[in-house]
Order: sequence, then structure tokens, then C-alpha cells
Amino acid sequence: MLRTRVLTALCLLAAFLAALFLLPPAGWALFALLVAAVAGWEWGGLMRCGGTARLLLGAGVVLLCGALMFAAPAAFGLAPGFPQAAPALARWLHLPSIAFWLLVVPFWLRARWALPSGLPGVLLGLLLIVPTWAAFVQLRQIGGGGLLALMAVVWLADIAAYFAGRRFGRHKLAPAISPGKTWEGALGAVCAVLVYGFVLSPRLPDALTANALLFAFGLVLLTAVSIVGDLFESLLKRQAGLKDSSNVLPGHGGVLDRIDSLTSTLPLLCGGWLLLLS
Repeated sequence: MLRTRVLTALCLLAAFLAALFLLPPAGWALFALLVAAVAGWEWGGLMRCGGTARLLLGAGVVLLCGALMFAAPAAFGLAPGFPQAAPALARWLHLPSIAFWLLVVPFWLRARWALPSGLPGVLLGLLLIVPTWAAFVQLRQIGGGGLLALMAVVWLADIAAYFAGRRFGRHKLAPAISPGKTWEGALGAVCAVLVYGFVLSPRLPDALTANALLFAFGLVLLTAVSIVGDLFESLLKRQAGLKDSSNVLPGHGGVLDRIDSLTSTLPLLCGGWLLLLS
């Protein structure tokens, strides 16, 4: 099992880095679209849909994302004018996603609401997946290394939470949703992200780092949203009776298992960045 997990991780990392640094903007958008399509298919599994319905949901994600690229290519870096076009798109694409994660999901986790079936469940899946895909595409405008550094925030938070939880964990964070997570692990994640953020701060725009207290608050909020994204998918999988969102990635589960925290953090990062541009 460990060998399979390691081999899959190496293949995923190689494919991701090759796509991130070698593909042109259109190729990267299509690569991200493939990820989004699989995520849409897996979302159908969380909704307990049949095979045909799951395929239709994945196809629907492709059609919606494709329509957005066709209607506003400049907003995705596929045509000139990104700084002017992207902020306008962010207001109605990323802001609803940010509002959902900050204002709705905390209450959802507390009440442990069930994922709705039918059209409400489909719309909710689109609200999670499409802004994440758009953020993947748009954030690449800051460069492959920049996007990688932003994603590293989530990976670092996850790793720090795991090791801090194993070493110091005593108090359960959400035992009914994810018994392995602890408050001590969450604190470890916050500390790791704060250190990482301030180490990188000389390379960040002055507008983000001018006020150290606000910058620290933003890092803490980003870490909290990352944990919330992880817990939200864990809740949906538990309610659906699934261990993983799928088995398309041997040893790692599904695409949603790998991007659960990114679905909450990347729209927040991208939306804030694009509004700053405006």
C-alpha cells in the first residue's frame, strides 16, 4: 500500500509540475479543466447519483467552464487584457464562493446538514468546483512558482497539523466528522503558516504586508479556511458512506480528496488578489 501511494504521488507531482511550468495558458486551462471534470464526477458520488448522472455532472462542469473561457478569454489569461477583465469576473464568480466558505460552511459543519439531492446539490457542487478551477487558471498569471507557493500554504498546513496532532493532540476538533483532527494540530498548522508567510513576505506586494497584524490575521484566516474545506469534504464522505471520493488515484483516493482544502482556499486567495488588482 505504501509503495502504491508513493508511486502515485510521484506520478502526480511530475504531471502537475510539467503542466504548471511547461504548458501554455490554454494548455494549463485544459489541464485544470480535466481535474475539475473528475471532481464533478466525484461530486455526483457524494450525492449518491448513478453512473449516468455522475458522467453528466462531470460533463456539465466541462461545459460551464468552457463557456466561461469562451465568453471571457481575457479574464483567464487566454487573451490580452487580464488585469482589466479578471477583477470583474471575480465579483460574481469568487465572491459567492468566499461567502459560502466563510458564512455558510461553519454553520453547516456545526449542524452537520446533509448534502441536498437534485438541483440544489448540483448547484452546490458547481459553486465549489468552478471557482476552484477558475482560481487555478487565473492564479497562474503570477507565474508557476507563485501558484506553487500559494498551494504550499495548504500543504504545509496539512502536514503541520498532522505532526502536531500526533505529537501533542489531546482535544478533538470535530470528533463526529473527522476523529483524527485536534485543536493542537490546528494550532500547529497556524504556527507553520505564520512562519512560512513571514519568511515569504519580502517577495510579496507591499499592499499585503504593510500592516503586519493584518497580514498575520489573513494567514490565520487562510489556515482556518483550509481546515474547514478538509472537514467539509470529510463530512460529506461520512454522510455518503464513502472512505474516499473515488479510487482514480491509487493509494490516494480521488481528486476531491487531494483538493478538498484548495476548494476553500484558492477562491479566497484569487478573489482577494483580483480585487486588489482593481
